[in-house]
Amino acid sequence: MSSSLYIHHLRSAYRSGQLTPTSLVEELLERSARYTDHAIWITPPQREHLLMCTRELEGQDMEGLPLYGVPFAIKDNMDLVDVPTTCACPDFAYTPKNSAMVVQKLIDAGAIAMGKTNLDQFATGLNGTRSPYGACRNAFAPDYISGGSSAGSAVAVALGLASFSLGTDTAGSGRVPAAFNNLVGLKPTCGLLSTSGVVPACRSLDSVSIFALSAQDAQRVFAAALGEDTSDPYSRTTQPHGFDFGRAPRFRFGVPAAKDLNFFGDDQYGRLFEASVTRLESLGGERVELDFAPFLETARLLYGGPWVAERYHAIRSFINTYPDALFPVTRDITLGGAKPLAADAFAALYRLQELKRKCDYIWQQVDCVLTPTAGTIFTRAQLLAEPVARNTDLGYYTNFMNLLDYAAVAVPAGFRVDGLPFGVTLFAQAHQDVPLLHLAERWQLTDSVPNGAVETMPPPVEIVPAAVPSGQVRVAVVGAHLSGLPLNHQITSRGGRLISDTSTASCYRLYALTDGKRPGLIRVAHGGKAIGCEVWEMSAAAFGSFVNGIPAPLGIGTVELFDGSHVNGFICEGVGITNAVDITDFKGWRAYLRSIQG
Repeated sequence: MSSSLYIHHLRSAYRSGQLTPTSLVEELLERSARYTDHAIWITPPQREHLLMCTRELEGQDMEGLPLYGVPFAIKDNMDLVDVPTTCACPDFAYTPKNSAMVVQKLIDAGAIAMGKTNLDQFATGLNGTRSPYGACRNAFAPDYISGGSSAGSAVAVALGLASFSLGTDTAGSGRVPAAFNNLVGLKPTCGLLSTSGVVPACRSLDSVSIFALSAQDAQRVFAAALGEDTSDPYSRTTQPHGFDFGRAPRFRFGVPAAKDLNFFGDDQYGRLFEASVTRLESLGGERVELDFAPFLETARLLYGGPWVAERYHAIRSFINTYPDALFPVTRDITLGGAKPLAADAFAALYRLQELKRKCDYIWQQVDCVLTPTAGTIFTRAQLLAEPVARNTDLGYYTNFMNLLDYAAVAVPAGFRVDGLPFGVTLFAQAHQDVPLLHLAERWQLTDSVPNGAVETMPPPVEIVPAAVPSGQVRVAVVGAHLSGLPLNHQITSRGGRLISDTSTASCYRLYALTDGKRPGLIRVAHGGKAIGCEVWEMSAAAFGSFVNGIPAPLGIGTVELFDGSHVNGFICEGVGITNAVDITDFKGWRAYLRSIQG
């Protein structure tokens, strides 16, 4: 048996009785034993404990557990009850009495914690080589780096040892390993997933990340892990995500200007990125070229500025007492955080605010941005020869993300001729995680290239409920608010977006009101026709002010569309059609206007 680890496939197999959590764990234990030379685990799967967990799980109702029997791996800088947390530093290790909040939420949802994974020591690095437990090997080519710091978490999923895994992402650690191992890597909006029970790297910037086989699976895990945590001072309440560009037929995406793209001599990655831009255009995206210089300067602040002092502060007592317990490169980077002055920190904060103002300007032009996840991939030998320089190269497209408070998702985007994966990252403003995941899902469903690892088929088409509401309201307009007509500005000035040019159900009649400027839409029991309309979308706050300005006899009610769906829409009081002209046969306001103008 070779079980598919997509969550939807697992749930189907469990329901049918073809699979049980116990039989799956037995299979994964056998599979894990084949990869002992990949340095994936710090605390590997423990058979007796796992079988005890699966027997307990099998006594529960799976329908109430959204992640029933789904195996996952945990980066070893977050707590799992009664299992040592090492941060890849044996002298630092401690055994927690409770699991990290995000880990516990997933277990409570029915997921099975398989073990703790290897990482760049104290989550310092993007390469996966900085660990006394061994350099984690790439899932596709062992001589190449796996990416880090969430190295083992990514490789565990890529090699079919878990359905998903948890990492952390401060500088790109939830995205670079995803790209190098052909996975989806969600870096959520900072604060949406609790960091209680997670050893901090840069506490003000850390984000718990999710590695998964599909964007759909990442969304399932994200929904289960969400929740404000009052014990985490950086925890945030989820906010409506706004316009769902991920499911819109048309959207705008930014790409770095050619002068700002850097592939470090890797022409194949360059060609794959060009193909990715074309692919996103094929999904309805309109490309907008951006000046990426402010983003790149922001990225340099992370390690070139005083934020490294946060890394020092996180383990200050330990490193000052046991400096030789750390990898030399990790120790040197971290101790560098003892040097900046408080004045340096304020200067950098001021500069960051200036840069963020410049970077945020792009959201007036685009809905999301597409970049390579990394400009190239290195062999382990190349990385170890110049560990700081090559690691800096890996963060070229990632280091700015949390400083600017953006959400991001890395997705697979093809392979070099030598079989090594290439990936791209989609990012957007904070709280737009769901639209990003929706767009990533569409991206994957157009992917005809097998990923070459354990799974070779795209995920099933299935609607997964959004983890966060949109906060948007849709409204059907039939008259002067239509595109290009005199009152359309009342919608566009409120940030409204056209969703569709459609028609109502065949149960309405349309009248030209006596002022000659407005139509009145009336629902009737008999003799109705379909009336042309447009459906627009705007935020709930904007919708409120829009409705407040609608004069009688018009108002907002519920309008049925031709496909049977219902939206808010313009309707007319019955008294309003007294002496009005019935224009139903024109089937729309535009046709009526053409008749009286022509």
